[in-house]
Amino acid sequence: MANPRVTNPADFESLSGQMLGVSDWLEITQERIDRFAEATGDRQWIHTDAQRARRESPFGTTIAHGYLTMSLMPMLLAQIVKIEARMLVNPGVERLRLREPVRCGDRIRMHIEVLAVRALPGGGARVRFGVRFEIEGRRRPAALGEVLLACYP
Repeated sequence: MANPRVTNPADFESLSGQMLGVSDWLEITQERIDRFAEATGDRQWIHTDAQRARRESPFGTTIAHGYLTMSLMPMLLAQIVKIEARMLVNPGVERLRLREPVRCGDRIRMHIEVLAVRALPGGGARVRFGVRFEIEGRRRPAALGEVLLACYP
């Protein structure tokens, strides 16, 4: 499927059960990791101290926060599907698994499919997406889970 366009939340019904696509590759830089650490207050050395991580970490470098990976979902989703809605609300993430650390310099991309759609009052829809974050050159995904998105016309 080539970059679908959703102009009405009810349009998700026709996409239920379908793979929407795959985002572009995105390099995870130390600057992005540091900015996330600053925003969240999670400045643990495995994320922010490259010299110490090189010496002491089993990964040999800093790693991205697992929630940093998941927080990229809206940006990467916009590469895959164009959603025209008055308002989008994130009611949650279910069955989140952080399977493989994303090392500084790794490239990731997101695979997304529509698992289910439920109508909401006022013409909205609650969409359950299956997401998987792939790391270039690795077998195990960085993260996977189900992300909920409420769309309102």
